[in-house]
Amino acid sequence: MSPPVAPAGWSRWLVPPAALSVHLSIGQAYAWSVFKPPLESALGLSGTQSALPFQLAIVMLGLSAAFGGTLVERRGPRWAMTVALICFSSGFLISALGAASEQYWLIVLGYGFVGGIGLGIGYISPVSTLIKWFPDRPGMATGIAIMGFGGGALIASPWSAQMLESFGTDSSGIALAFLVHGLSYAVFMLLGVLLVRVPRGTGQGAAAPGGGGAPAVAGRAGAVEGVQVSARSAVRTPQFWCLWVILCMNVTAGIGILEKAAPMITDFFADSSTPVSATAAAGFVALLSAANMAGRIGWSSTSDLIGRKNVYRVYLGVGALMYALIALLGDTSKPLFVGCALVILSFYGGGFATIPAYLKDLFGSHQVGAVHGRLLTAWSTAGVLGPLIVNWIADRQEEAGKHGSALYSLSFFIMIGLLAIGFVANELVRPVHPRHHLPVPGKDADVRQRQQPESA
Repeated sequence: MSPPVAPAGWSRWLVPPAALSVHLSIGQAYAWSVFKPPLESALGLSGTQSALPFQLAIVMLGLSAAFGGTLVERRGPRWAMTVALICFSSGFLISALGAASEQYWLIVLGYGFVGGIGLGIGYISPVSTLIKWFPDRPGMATGIAIMGFGGGALIASPWSAQMLESFGTDSSGIALAFLVHGLSYAVFMLLGVLLVRVPRGTGQGAAAPGGGGAPAVAGRAGAVEGVQVSARSAVRTPQFWCLWVILCMNVTAGIGILEKAAPMITDFFADSSTPVSATAAAGFVALLSAANMAGRIGWSSTSDLIGRKNVYRVYLGVGALMYALIALLGDTSKPLFVGCALVILSFYGGGFATIPAYLKDLFGSHQVGAVHGRLLTAWSTAGVLGPLIVNWIADRQEEAGKHGSALYSLSFFIMIGLLAIGFVANELVRPVHPRHHLPVPGKDADVRQRQQPESA
């Protein structure tokens, strides 16, 4: 399947909606916590066990993005979106079979493994294309699309809760909800498959800032202005691994709340005079999704103005402060708890949306999709680390007889330490050494010619 090339007069503003149709669908992953209590009740699972499908999905997201990044660059966004559609929807259908037969391993296989591959390929499918269409505003462009991944739960959380209420929270009701998800998302993602286009030329150039199908620079990737570094060289630089640490720490801190959001807010205020209902908890998940989504477009656009390093200082530094407030005072005030969680999730989403532009600043746009795919292995690590820290510690604290906010205090202090590590890594980021730069056709030849001694 060759990349569909934009015809003359094609507006670049049609590309973000194509990306959004995929990202809004796969963003359902952030609403997994709505399914946790019904699954634990219906199948007799612990909090750690019910997190397995989500954890495996995030692991597979990073791995499939890393291994498929170069392939996505080569075959184009339509191929990638098609693969994402098939895997993500199939994951729900397999999970539906698992729930109906009460075989939990099928849910882990379907949602976690098969669906996780769809997450990874779908996540990176539009990133490189958007950066080439919007070379003048890369942070805003990727933020528009990637905000869909954060906003997916804004739709999926109340929708899932309503289906579980209508179908029931037993295994058959969960199975029917999974089935409806799989079929509905297949139709919605198909819109992006049909709509997406790459700039004219070879597909490697960047679109003219004014819009339309003609790229400002067509032809070889080496003709693109600015520093260009191949994906193979990028992973050998300290800058790549600093960004890996930054992303991993920021994601771990956010995903620790997000994966257990519904039961967490219920536990925090279980002893208060006004406990949090299941409906309100689902509403909290939707609010977190809104903050995640708003952070992706808001903070990534801000990074175009104040710079990537400065905006990550905000994510990591202020994020640590928010965690400290929740750990020390969160159970005294619902507005404080919710407000701090919303800020943390806005930084979480902003970190995802800003990282492609940070990569483009350091390594250029030549193979930014492939570099981004490799960097998302940090998300795989965080997808295990964040839920593991929160769920494992909460389970151990519960076994020790503790309850309420005491189940999470230690986890939150660990998150503060991880954010501090990320802050230091961000301070260590420097421009990439010229030895890693790709040669620029023409320019480098002129330099070599000037360096040759004149003949007698």
